[in-house]
Amino acid sequence: MEPQFADTAPGADPGADPVVALLTGPGAPFAVARGERGGLEYVDGPQTLREFVETTWAFGDTDFLIAEGKRLSYGEFFAAASALARRFVEEYGLRPADRAVVAMRNHPEWQIAFWAAQLAGLVAVPLNAWWTADEFAYALGDCEPGVLLVDGERLERVGPWLAGQGGGEERLPWTLVFHHDGDLPGGDRFERYEDLPAADPAFGPPDVEVGPDDDATIIYTSGTTGRPKGAVATHRAHMGAIANPRYFAALSALRRGQIPGQGPTPVALLTFPFFHVAAFTGFYAAMSAGGTLVLLRKWDAGKALEAIREYRITNYGGVPATALQLLDAAEAAGDAMPTLAMFNTGGAAAPPDLVARLTARFGERVEPRNGYGLTETLGGVTANFGAEYRAHPESVGRPAPAVEVRVAGAGGEEVPEGEVGELWLRGQSVIRGYWRDEAATAAAFAPGGWFRTGDLATLRDGRVSVVDRIKDMVIRGGENVYCVEVEAVLHDHPDVLDAAVLGVPHPVLGEEVAAVVQVRPGSGLDADEIRAHVGKSLAAFKVPAHVLLREAPLPRNATGKLLKRELRGPVGEAVGETVAPQCPASDGPRQPPAISG
Repeated sequence: MEPQFADTAPGADPGADPVVALLTGPGAPFAVARGERGGLEYVDGPQTLREFVETTWAFGDTDFLIAEGKRLSYGEFFAAASALARRFVEEYGLRPADRAVVAMRNHPEWQIAFWAAQLAGLVAVPLNAWWTADEFAYALGDCEPGVLLVDGERLERVGPWLAGQGGGEERLPWTLVFHHDGDLPGGDRFERYEDLPAADPAFGPPDVEVGPDDDATIIYTSGTTGRPKGAVATHRAHMGAIANPRYFAALSALRRGQIPGQGPTPVALLTFPFFHVAAFTGFYAAMSAGGTLVLLRKWDAGKALEAIREYRITNYGGVPATALQLLDAAEAAGDAMPTLAMFNTGGAAAPPDLVARLTARFGERVEPRNGYGLTETLGGVTANFGAEYRAHPESVGRPAPAVEVRVAGAGGEEVPEGEVGELWLRGQSVIRGYWRDEAATAAAFAPGGWFRTGDLATLRDGRVSVVDRIKDMVIRGGENVYCVEVEAVLHDHPDVLDAAVLGVPHPVLGEEVAAVVQVRPGSGLDADEIRAHVGKSLAAFKVPAHVLLREAPLPRNATGKLLKRELRGPVGEAVGETVAPQCPASDGPRQPPAISG
């Protein structure tokens, strides 16, 4: 049976909040209406990514990207992207809907390649630059690209897949290689980007037709639990993803008594890899305002501090792990980061104490911000910022106007406010489905176009709080233990640098709680202290029965997500070797021997 939800539109009736009404009411810049797919859509704005990027030409000589001291202006960027788009159409013979794979680190040319694909009407496929040759081969075989845009580091990894494409050179995709001084594979379909003619700013992009409902991107999921799936998004969806951060920025300015768009132009240190949707939120926001993005070749907290000073950076964006490292480095150096005004985290759950640390050090000068988004929503669809974030650090905030939120029970029914259920989303920026995978698409969407996120959440007074992934929740003796909740408490300890909580099998309880904790070197922190710390804040059944101590960093993917699959084996082996099964105690958590390693 289809769940019965009230068909109301958040943001369409702002009620008593005049600030929201100013932005979302009829005729306002972020007014919404219900679209043909049943979800909410923004009424105004560009209709395609091609239209959007064409507007950035107006920023002319303003710096768009700064990387390793080199600067690329908006004018230079647009000329280069237009020239490459013309090459795709006129020299390579590519046509709209052909796939263009972009596989490189955060070089400025990544942006040129991605936007050239949009100007040519192609479907851009940004691949994870950290992938192995086998992972690249899977995705390349799945999406069947017409052109590969790779840097020298990735060329070697895509080489085995290219070598395996039989049937003559005409079956090979065009391959354009960036930042590579070595030899290229033989054949006319391989070119070096640096050998192409210089872009002529007098020429624009090719004349191709692109519509709002045409596919714009295929973005592969992180694959933390299996083969990645290609999430397919239309231009219309990306227009929603562009409008969402613009809305949150405007709402933030109004909350602080400022006029949106009239402050200083943002200069942002963007540390997310470009292939991840958290980066899309960042560079869409910058491009909308004519802002500048500063890039680091690789993350280094000390170099980040230097960049903030040198370029007078106003906005920071990164995963919580790098955010905490930046705060540590600033405190150690006595650096007040005086130009910094925005501190934005995403890509992984932020520990609640992060905003407390930020406030303790900077007061209200630096605005904290986090939010919630997925590959399938093209980045952030909720945001928590400013005073509300300080008051509710456990929340990921309220949804954007073109996003509807539901918390559903096991049978699809809407749960009462404040109770835990699966988070469902519906709105403009949600993908249309998975590439060539009808079964996965059908499983991901509930009737009415609701996307099942797989995350457990609560909804209180319009604020969303994510408590865990469904698959990560530990059920101990019939009691639900949300790993994110326990991890947040562990992060509160000053000598805990990182933590992962997971379930291990138990013959009586079903599962028990285990924690892998990265401790500060030389701290002397032991398992009993960790358990006592957790026990002060959480019920006894949530206290980890098993604790694995380590000084080495926990495994995370390129976007900061914990790779718990890499921890389950070692934890299971350690638990099996050192702990005998016991019946549940009625007066508190079991206390098996600590597991160190």
